[in-house]
Amino acid sequence: MPSTSEPLAGSWPGSVLDVVPVLPVVVAHTAQEGVDIARALVAGGLPAIELTLRTEAALDAIRAIASEVPEILVGAGTITRPGQAKLAADAGARFLVSPGTTGSLLHAMQDSGLPFLPGVATLSEVLAALDAGCTELKLFPAEASGGTAFLTAVAGPVPQARFCPTGGITAASASSYLALPNVGCVGGSWLTPADAVASGDWPRITALAAAAAALCR
Repeated sequence: MPSTSEPLAGSWPGSVLDVVPVLPVVVAHTAQEGVDIARALVAGGLPAIELTLRTEAALDAIRAIASEVPEILVGAGTITRPGQAKLAADAGARFLVSPGTTGSLLHAMQDSGLPFLPGVATLSEVLAALDAGCTELKLFPAEASGGTAFLTAVAGPVPQARFCPTGGITAASASSYLALPNVGCVGGSWLTPADAVASGDWPRITALAAAAAALCR
């Protein structure tokens, strides 16, 4: 069973949680849009991207990013069905992220051979993930699930769990999450505003990425 703490393939050592302080959570409507976003993020100092499987173009975008922007660590997010894990791996994803976790979904992500962050929202779900051998998790939706107060509370009984909280986090609140010892990084959708993507304002995305890359953990 692959562990979420195993070294990443290629030149990316360590954990997905330790690559960047803010993991960009991205929706791409075309493969080229995904490539352009990835390049803008790299230019701003964020060499990682969670490309969500929310559009028909998502797998093509992952494939294009893996081919054309090899300097970025591309992962597939919003894994909600078991079959998506293999599809994402075949497209070139190098890690997987799910918003929640079922038994079949967990097994599919394990079988992919890729590092992955299973989604949790309660302490019981955290314990179930730990029972399955997963110590690195996605807290989603972070703000709605209790935010920093929840993470502080669970650090006592389950100090071995580390998180990428995602959902409702902003540029202003990210630092309060990153200051917690059980948070490795936060997921951020604010880095790619819909209007900036629609207009092709890549310098704006690069500037947002640079500000996020400067956040301390």
